[in-house]
Amino acid sequence: MPQTSPCRFRHAALIGKYQAHGIRAVLEDVANILIRAGLEVSLEKDTALNTGMTDYGALCLNEIGKQCDVAVVVGGDGTMLATARELARFNMPLIGINQGRLGFITDVPFKDIHTALPLILSGEYEEEHRAMLSGSVQRLNRNGGYETIYEGFAINEVLVSRGGTASMIELRVEIDGQFLTNYRADGLIVASPTGSSAYSLSAGGPVLHPGISGWVVVPIAPHTLTNRPIVVPDSGTITIDIVAGRDASMNFDMQGLASLLHGDRVTVRRSRHTIRFLHPKGWNYYATLRRKLRWNEGVA
Repeated sequence: MPQTSPCRFRHAALIGKYQAHGIRAVLEDVANILIRAGLEVSLEKDTALNTGMTDYGALCLNEIGKQCDVAVVVGGDGTMLATARELARFNMPLIGINQGRLGFITDVPFKDIHTALPLILSGEYEEEHRAMLSGSVQRLNRNGGYETIYEGFAINEVLVSRGGTASMIELRVEIDGQFLTNYRADGLIVASPTGSSAYSLSAGGPVLHPGISGWVVVPIAPHTLTNRPIVVPDSGTITIDIVAGRDASMNFDMQGLASLLHGDRVTVRRSRHTIRFLHPKGWNYYATLRRKLRWNEGVA
């Protein structure tokens, strides 16, 4: 194991995809690395409960945000997304150990943890800040005004979509009060640069570098083929009105489902919180794209 400087952190939270086969042994291995680096270790409460690991303290995510100064997330991007949404308000740095398939944001391979993790803990890392989306649903009240009935945060995307058996929906979209268009489609994605390589990419949207201050607005299977994805500044507000269609819904990173009615208004803007990722030294976004999207196939 390489010689490293003293640990930059004091108290680490360990969070795992506890449904994964063999995850306990992986978590034990990571915990031992953290302890050898001089950190106090606490497990996220559900991780501890479902793995039977009782040698460490157990904290809920809110307690982790208040008591720990770094979080190590073992799993796939879904596990990281769920954790990051809850810990963003605490400005806590996150380290992702990849036990999933793609691993765009959980980018330390498990096979490398004995070399990469001690180096990161000692301060040899690339720190990256990612923007988050803040979304809400407003509904008309009896006085003719709008009141907020649902709010949430997303790292990848806010999605407005039709019901499972319904026909396409019609959505009126404004950017900072300026009318853009009416979409008749299966749905509409508002994705961050982080989310541009997720559902948005599958729906035909472009990949945005995380350093770009913008959102990508992507219609899903639009009725009008000239309704194409558009990149807009993330400094303003996107407003989506439900004009027509049954059983429409809204969700955040495929979580937090909210049912929508005709006349409901969805607003999306940049959250005041950001996500802090710690990557191994030398990490860069383009290498991640080449590796995960297999852009380097056939390259000598």
